[in-house]
Amino acid sequence: MRLCLLIMAAFAVATFFFNEMLAAIEGGVIVVLVIYSVLAARHRNKQLVEYIESVTYNAESAKNNTLMNFPLPIVVFKLSDNRIIWGNQIFFDLFGGQQPSFEAELKDMVPGFSSKWLLEGKKQYPGLVQVGDRKYQLHGNIIRARNEDISEGARDFMGITYWVDVTEFDNIKAEYEASRPVSIIFIIDNYDELMKNVPDRTKVELRGHIDDLISQWCDGKNGFLRRYDRDRYVLIMESRYLRDITEKKFDILESIRSIVSPTGIQATLSIGVGKEGGSFDENFAFANLAVEMALSRGGDQAVIKGRFNFEFFGGKNVEVETRSKVKSRVTANALAELMRASSQVFVMGHKLSDLDSIGAAAGVVCIARKLDKPANIIVDPNKNAAGVLIETLKATPEYKNAFLSPDEAIVKADSRTLLVVVDTNRPEQVESESLLEACNRVAVIDHHRRAASYIQNAALAFHEPYASSVCELMSELLQELTESGDLTRAEAEAMLSGIVLDTKYFTIRTGERTFDAAAFFRRMGADTSEVKKYLQSDLDSNIEKYAILQSVHIYRDNIAIAVKEEGEANRVVAAQAADDLLNISGVEASFVAYATADGGVTISARSIGEVNVQLILEKLGGGGNKSSAGAQVKDITLRDAVNTLCAAIDEFLDT
Repeated sequence: MRLCLLIMAAFAVATFFFNEMLAAIEGGVIVVLVIYSVLAARHRNKQLVEYIESVTYNAESAKNNTLMNFPLPIVVFKLSDNRIIWGNQIFFDLFGGQQPSFEAELKDMVPGFSSKWLLEGKKQYPGLVQVGDRKYQLHGNIIRARNEDISEGARDFMGITYWVDVTEFDNIKAEYEASRPVSIIFIIDNYDELMKNVPDRTKVELRGHIDDLISQWCDGKNGFLRRYDRDRYVLIMESRYLRDITEKKFDILESIRSIVSPTGIQATLSIGVGKEGGSFDENFAFANLAVEMALSRGGDQAVIKGRFNFEFFGGKNVEVETRSKVKSRVTANALAELMRASSQVFVMGHKLSDLDSIGAAAGVVCIARKLDKPANIIVDPNKNAAGVLIETLKATPEYKNAFLSPDEAIVKADSRTLLVVVDTNRPEQVESESLLEACNRVAVIDHHRRAASYIQNAALAFHEPYASSVCELMSELLQELTESGDLTRAEAEAMLSGIVLDTKYFTIRTGERTFDAAAFFRRMGADTSEVKKYLQSDLDSNIEKYAILQSVHIYRDNIAIAVKEEGEANRVVAAQAADDLLNISGVEASFVAYATADGGVTISARSIGEVNVQLILEKLGGGGNKSSAGAQVKDITLRDAVNTLCAAIDEFLDT
């Protein structure tokens, strides 16, 4: 329009020079058009403003109407103090329909409510909120001005939450989880010993008594109980009853010990529970794994195996030996077959190998030599606790080139290498995890109680927690696979020193077969005076040990705890200090704790009484057996580690 008026004005000016009258008429037309244009523009602007106001009003009304009549409960509150600013009627109906005062806080209406999840940027409340008998899932977001930053604080920010009723869904979910099947396997640990040398009538009575106790314990669980072997039972039940069982800590373990045979043998039970499986078959497989774990930890306990972890109950009592010569013979033959089918044999113990570990490795080398297979012992030459023994073995012709470092072993390994792991069953504790992963064929020989993490898929596992030491187990394998003269004097002394070390001179975990093993090594030429030299320590180590002993404190009347406040202690010295603390009258268990250079804490523990140090240190991520255990806790101060240890001791003694 402006361009047209400009052109018309130009023509009017040009016309003025030829015809003034015509130019005046054109000027008048132009003025009229300008006035019309201005008036028309004002009218259009007025209509536009009226339209915008109408749309805005309608949108605001629709928004307000939507919020007020939204089918879900809505509440707006201040993030700083959870004070309610506004809520729709449906929200207030949840709490009786009466609107609260301006100062009411949401946490007063919903105890335990917190708006932290909104400040963390989450859109959904963690968990459900229960109001009466209804359950709600909360969704929400933060209301803030466009240019405001939430990091500046929540003083002027508001939160809005939408409450979705999920009561029926959650009830169905809870019923589904409660009705999931659980498989439980019961095994009488010492069935053969219980029935040995008793009349048939007594055997029937004992079996009947066991059946009655297990049946009574299963009553009320609406399960399916059957005995599928002479000493094995299986129970299929719903998951809803498992919580009560765990709260009572499987009290059937205590009840079953009331059964005593005429020969004085007390019955014990191992229980394996399988849950969270995708099928009955998978649950039963989990239960089998759990009961094997219970047996490998000494029996007389219950183990729950879920899809991702193990839980342990019981296991506080003295282990009952159930291994037989038959198992040793079968294992020896299986080990020999594995060696014959291998190109070479590697033997590896735990980190900081001790006399028991190196002695057992020497036994494996002897068997490999008998079968004409090359064998090497994998050990860190700089970090071990059996330096004197290693040097003694190296001085013999049979061990001239027998020792390899972990790096050398990885280079030398091939696809047919057999790796024998001795004196540990946990992959994180072996001398070299890389070598363990590199070898396809693995055999495990160990006497420590199995923990939640253990070497899986081993081609052979000779795992006997009832043995005093792994060298005791090696003596039984050697007697099956070697002849007189095959075992050298140095090897016999090495394995005897391992037994002496782990039994503390035949005072701890010493059974009849322990003395049989010691007698065997003595017949093979072991000199006890030479064994004593392997157990000696230097003057500096003794001074350090006595410095640790000076820091001892007695806890709970029968627990000795020593803490090395300054500097890192020698691990061997700390273990020796823990042993010596048991010489104090009235002390049944001892713990020695010291800080490590990597910012963690190491704890060595020993026991001669009813205190199971393995169960205590398992709570700190450690392991071992009832009388000897250790733990390495990372990223913790020494004070916090000792406090955690005391809490674990309290939990053990009070349950």
